[in-house]
Amino acid sequence: MSEHSLGEFEELVLLLVAANNKEAYGVLILENLEEKLGKKVNVSAVHVALKRMENKGFVESSYGGITHERGGRRKKYYSITSIGKKVLDQQYEVRNSIYQQIPKISFGQ
Repeated sequence: MSEHSLGEFEELVLLLVAANNKEAYGVLILENLEEKLGKKVNVSAVHVALKRMENKGFVESSYGGITHERGGRRKKYYSITSIGKKVLDQQYEVRNSIYQQIPKISFGQ
């Protein structure tokens, strides 16, 4: 399953692509990550993760129209693919099954 491997950072980025499907783009993902993680994230790391996942077939990209606000540049939007959704579902199942193994622990609270 190595071609379907997903690192922790990639998983977070892919979750945000899925949550904002077809409307997800680099800066939006970056801002959401920083908000959820409570720390600064490098925009290059987001773009590298998106490129890696596009190469793996987890996401697809398309360009929006040219805008004056962006200096004539087009925004690149991402959407999750069926393979990407399958990988996210598998990650969820693995994490959930491990979480369910945690015994009920009382810390006296």
